[in-house]
Amino acid sequence: QVQLVESGGGLVQPGGSLTLSCAASGFTFNPYPMTWWRQTPGQEREWVGDISSDGSMPDYSDPVKGRFTISRDNARNMVYLQMNNLKPEDTAVYYCRRSNSMYWGQGTQVTVSA
Repeated sequence: QVQLVESGGGLVQPGGSLTLSCAASGFTFNPYPMTWWRQTPGQEREWVGDISSDGSMPDYSDPVKGRFTISRDNARNMVYLQMNNLKPEDTAVYYCRRSNSMYWGQGTQVTVSA
């Protein structure tokens, strides 16, 4: 069955960096674009960015553009979210999702606080 497992979350100070990973299994990975989302309590899930199947066309939401980078390793069925210059408002549970599908990971908590 399709599985997406995020890891790499944690507590980081403002201005710090963190890299999230998403391990995919149960499907042929490389034809699918992949996306990252985030959610804070009481809020709707927010799109962070996505990456095309070959990794050539990442796209980002305005709040993270210039600070976050999405990449993928099709040989390892992995997608990554590199987050730099983190801000308290980036605090959320981060999810990866196979694009336009019902398949989500369980999420990983990122907390940005001094």
